Amino acid sequence: MNLRALSPSISRRPWVALTLCLLSFSTAAQTPPPPPATPAPTAAPAASAPVQVPREYVLGPGDLVKVTVYQNPDLSLEARVAEDGTVRYPLLGPVKLGGMSVTAAEKTIADGLRNGNFLKSPQVNVVVAQVRGHQVSVLGQVNRPGRYPIETAGLKLSDLVALAGGVTAAGSETVTLSGTRDGKAFRQEVDLPSLFSGRPGTEDPVVMNGDSIFIDRMPTFYIYGEVQRGGQLRLERGMTIMQALAAGGGLTQRGTKRGLQLHRRDAAGKVNISEPSMDTPLLPGDIIYVRESIF
Repeated sequence: MNLRALSPSISRRPWVALTLCLLSFSTAAQTPPPPPATPAPTAAPAASAPVQVPREYVLGPGDLVKVTVYQNPDLSLEARVAEDGTVRYPLLGPVKLGGMSVTAAEKTIADGLRNGNFLKSPQVNVVVAQVRGHQVSVLGQVNRPGRYPIETAGLKLSDLVALAGGVTAAGSETVTLSGTRDGKAFRQEVDLPSLFSGRPGTEDPVVMNGDSIFIDRMPTFYIYGEVQRGGQLRLERGMTIMQALAAGGGLTQRGTKRGLQLHRRDAAGKVNISEPSMDTPLLPGDIIYVRESIF
């Protein structure tokens, strides 16, 4: 519409101008707004690592098992797995259970009863009453040394140390794990403080059947002469001569740091005597002699 051509008539008719303004406002209101900007797709969260579920316990020679069959009490059995891994079960004779998980053992017995036409749908339950087939020896400076069963697969070295009551006050901070892996002798030393502090490169190894865990005595040193408490003392990690004097209660009134002697045995077994400084680190078996002051 040409508004200039209509301007004279519009000026003479005010209601026409008002109508045109209303029409213009209505047209602007009906115009759809521009579509909102589509947000950029966000990256999908990274999939979490699968949880490592420990495998089921594997039966071994010496294990005591209890077998029950639902609504068939005459087929219940309590027996020990023989050295060849078999269990003599009613109606089936020797059944090979050694090396099987509990679930696999239940399926083996159920299949035997079903295939032998003894039961149509046998429901078998196997419970390990006593574990003797998989054990680990924990020896040395622990509160409860002895043989401990591996009742679950994936048991760690720290778990066995905890079962043995932990390390005694005289125990070392280094644990030695020995056994057999793939038919070869296996030996590994684990530093407990590094293990629990999360230091990189320190792992908590999984123990296997027949392994041995040994915790030696904490290394010691000796101090004598003009000190308050001489004798054999515990050697802490990174201990220096000054710290050793403090552990010995300090010098007596007649003691002196001058002429301090350190007796150390070398690899050939020869004892070397030196005059160390206060920040000299100690080694296991070192002997410190504190002289008497002549003044």
